[in-house]
Amino acid sequence: MSIWKRKPLEQLLNEAADSEKGLKRTLTAWSLIALGIGAIIGAGLFVRTAMAASQNAGPSVTIAFVVAAIGCALAGLCYAELSSSIPISGSAYTYTYATMGEFVAWIIGWDLILEYAVGAATVGIAWSEYLNNFLVNVVHISPIPFEFSHSPFQTDPITGVSGIINLPALFIVGIISLLLIKGIQESAFVNGIIVIVKVTIVILIIVIGWNFINPVNHTPYIPAPSVFTDEHGIDHNYGGIMGILGAAGTVFFAFIGFDAVSTAAQETKNPKRSMPIGILGSLAICTLLYILFAHVLTGVATVEDFRTGGKEASVAFAINKYMIGYSWLGQLVTVAILFGFTSVILVMLLGQSRVFYSMGKDGLLPKMFSDLHSKFKTPYKANIVIFIIVGLFAGFVPGDIVGDMTSIGTLFAFVLVCISVIILRKKEPNMTREFRTPWVPFVPILGVLVCLSMMYGLGWPNWLRLFAWMGIGVVIYFIYGRKNSVLNNPKE
Repeated sequence: MSIWKRKPLEQLLNEAADSEKGLKRTLTAWSLIALGIGAIIGAGLFVRTAMAASQNAGPSVTIAFVVAAIGCALAGLCYAELSSSIPISGSAYTYTYATMGEFVAWIIGWDLILEYAVGAATVGIAWSEYLNNFLVNVVHISPIPFEFSHSPFQTDPITGVSGIINLPALFIVGIISLLLIKGIQESAFVNGIIVIVKVTIVILIIVIGWNFINPVNHTPYIPAPSVFTDEHGIDHNYGGIMGILGAAGTVFFAFIGFDAVSTAAQETKNPKRSMPIGILGSLAICTLLYILFAHVLTGVATVEDFRTGGKEASVAFAINKYMIGYSWLGQLVTVAILFGFTSVILVMLLGQSRVFYSMGKDGLLPKMFSDLHSKFKTPYKANIVIFIIVGLFAGFVPGDIVGDMTSIGTLFAFVLVCISVIILRKKEPNMTREFRTPWVPFVPILGVLVCLSMMYGLGWPNWLRLFAWMGIGVVIYFIYGRKNSVLNNPKE
């Protein structure tokens, strides 16, 4: 029994071919692009852009988006090769099982919980906050009472009322879990509608806002290097190369989620063709929108606006202050953020359930995680368990408790995916590859270096949290996973 035993490639491909008893293949390339956009364009665009401009880069936040996109693209090219060659649910977990062995696969599967489950809970909490914003500023009715929209660990500084449960966060996680149990096709349809709405609003802001750009706000485009101290007394490199790199680390959050497309490989009609299109297509579309959006936003308002009056609501603030006659567009931003959060939660919960499904089939988690609904052909038990875990977090824990853990977990997954491409090229040189990552090993190595540099930039506290989380995972593997592994304990 070896913890380094690799899952044979032939076995993986046989599992991919056996779709009659497994997940339904219903997704097209366009469905995957929509899933990718659904995961990528969330509040990160509306919140992180102004934050990165005010703290780090000024107008050159557009260059920061390019830097972050390069890091994601390098990983995306590797994801595209692996997902088209090994079209199985599980994403990075499955790829590492085939290349680096069971123990590393478990580590990455456990790590993906940081990205998908914890990420979904955090976004669910933020969804609750913006729902109240929507009720007050758009619908003009009273917000949901503090005690029913916040965790027990939070207290209203004005009234002194303590939270009891975050019902809106619990509600949205529950509704999306039920939708995912109903079926991937229905989930993709709802996601498609959400994507159309929020992308339309983003394009409206770009087109209308372009006429309100003040060239003065873009001068100089790359500010001179200095230090900016925020309201919490934390210093940030502002301007110059270091400012751009700092901003790249900040706006990287806005790209999280494109890799979740790869978890749907086993539910895609023609994965060898569609997976690369879905992963790289969604990444390309979002990068273009991000750069144009950042250019318009930093041209319409000043950096000082983002630091003082705007802050988290900087986009709506800029529209209301400078784009006279378009206050309705400011209200639509709240709608776009709410819709953006919804689709992000959907894709995160989809990704988590498919990773658990694969781990359940492999015996590293209880078999019930791989049980499919007799009618809907979805891993409904995995969805129910994930709803309970994510729902408890969303309903009873403050949103800022996880900080940057989601990002460092995502970057760690990117690193292992890039390494997997190199290993698989060496071990399986004759494997059929519908999409080939160019310039191997240069592109994967560069992807590893860029992602590691972003991980380094997240600071040592997040490294400690990552190691602590991985330590818990290692204990669970040796107590349960190793003993119940299908690969290491074949039936007699």
